Amino acid sequence: MPTHTRFDSAPNMPRRIALASLLGLATMALSARAEYCPQPGQWLALKPEVRIESHADLLRSASRQRVVLLGEQHDSAPHHTWQLHTLAALYTLQPRMVIGFESFPRALQSTLDRWVAGNLTESEFLQQTQWGTTWGFDAALYMPLFQFARMHRIPMRALNVERELVRRVGESGWAQIPAADRQGIGDPAPATAPYLDILRRAYIAHGRPGVDAAKLDDPGFRRFVDGMLLWDRAMAEALAQPVLRDGAKLAVAIVGRGHVEYGHGIARQLASLGIVDIAALLPWETGDSCAPPSANIADAVFGLRASTSTPNGPRLDVELSPSEGAEGVAVIRVMPGGIAEQTGVLAGDVIRRVAGRQVATVQDVIGAIRRQAPGTWLPLMVMRDGSALELVAKFPPQP
Repeated sequence: MPTHTRFDSAPNMPRRIALASLLGLATMALSARAEYCPQPGQWLALKPEVRIESHADLLRSASRQRVVLLGEQHDSAPHHTWQLHTLAALYTLQPRMVIGFESFPRALQSTLDRWVAGNLTESEFLQQTQWGTTWGFDAALYMPLFQFARMHRIPMRALNVERELVRRVGESGWAQIPAADRQGIGDPAPATAPYLDILRRAYIAHGRPGVDAAKLDDPGFRRFVDGMLLWDRAMAEALAQPVLRDGAKLAVAIVGRGHVEYGHGIARQLASLGIVDIAALLPWETGDSCAPPSANIADAVFGLRASTSTPNGPRLDVELSPSEGAEGVAVIRVMPGGIAEQTGVLAGDVIRRVAGRQVATVQDVIGAIRRQAPGTWLPLMVMRDGSALELVAKFPPQP
């Protein structure tokens, strides 16, 4: 689920489930930190001890694992560029690989197969995957990864589940879903205590009214956890199949970083399936405000120069999802320090109007924002706790 940025989470998930996958969360304070940040272009290995690792040695070691998790912030161009370069290096070391994408539900697997086989144009591929509603982030960020898979005929795997299943789990819990309706997904391994604490913080901090912060047995929270575990389990199973049964030597996952961090998400579910040879890798933005990574956040992080440019036009700095049971578009994450945060937009808000026009899809909002010129103001009408609020997003002048 959103991450991620869909923890980064996916816009095709209900916001109550997507939140935890998308939140960066203040979990860094729970673990010891490394002493410094990696420099741009530098790998900082964190396990078994913190050390600078050469590019060749780090990726050679990763290529010998059965699964490599490449975490991302979904709307970050540098993160996707890093994923592509890392993927290309891994492919030279282990060409018998598959690439799994959080951005696609399993029902679209046949479309991914046709794309890799060369039977679809780019526009046909995006249309048949219903990219604008299935995922919603700028397709230009992901197309180089899709083109790489197609060029080298590397199988692509859809890792996600159908939105309806996640909605049902969010409403009634995993135990209430009949076996025939579980899309073949097995029971997830239980959440660890640290994972429960991370999810509890997210659940409370993002507008869950009436929740006792001291209780982990709140019914709504337990359903929230069930949804997160379902998402992690589904992706783990989809990654496990090719390396356990289909002859692949390596499965590489393109997923929100929240499913990777601290090993609570996909890695834990993979371990319960018998796969423990896993490399968890993350990009790490450096600069004056860089916080050294927690020593157990991943196996290694790669230094990226912090960027303030907007290569794809103006951004509101939010993650969005189709609104469940209401008109408009739900805000599932607000990026720290971004335009939305400065405007007063909160996670859980539902955007109804942009510049006076009704919005119904994520693409409606994205399109309206990209039409903004630098230095202009954009009126927003959002619903929050049953009340309509008028906000104005102020875009900075062109640097």
